[in-house]
Amino acid sequence: MQEARLTVRPASLADVPSLVELRLANAEAHIALDAGAYRVPRREAVVGHFAALLAEAAGRDGVLVAESDGGRVVGMIEVLRHPDPPEHQILRPEPSAQVHTVVLPDARGLGVGSALLQAAERWATGRGLLYLSAGIHHRNVDAVRFYRRHGYTAAGLSLGKSVGD
Repeated sequence: MQEARLTVRPASLADVPSLVELRLANAEAHIALDAGAYRVPRREAVVGHFAALLAEAAGRDGVLVAESDGGRVVGMIEVLRHPDPPEHQILRPEPSAQVHTVVLPDARGLGVGSALLQAAERWATGRGLLYLSAGIHHRNVDAVRFYRRHGYTAAGLSLGKSVGD
């Protein structure tokens, strides 16, 4: 497939409608992976999240968008910083963040995700972040393959147990 001509740039408040559509489409795709783990969030909650994130003056977290040469937003990546562990914990603080990449289905395979991830890594490095992670559902084999292709590796094991009724 041919790579698309893209512009990757920081998202602005004007991008909120596109970001909302990306998030909601991504939710639907994840429900197909595991309806017991995922949901479609309320549109108003997603609007509020992105509006607040993009209005934040300090810019603690980042949102970048990929725009096609026609001006259509075809993907986004969020870079959400992890808090440092509290002082009573044994883990050393490490400036890190989790990335969340979303590309519209008709733009996949065109280099959009790669361009977004590379831009997010530059954004993170420029802000002193030393480590990026991507929390991927084990059934999302395309996402696992995508991140592995970009050098992301298994970084531990998360164990869990349902308790109560």
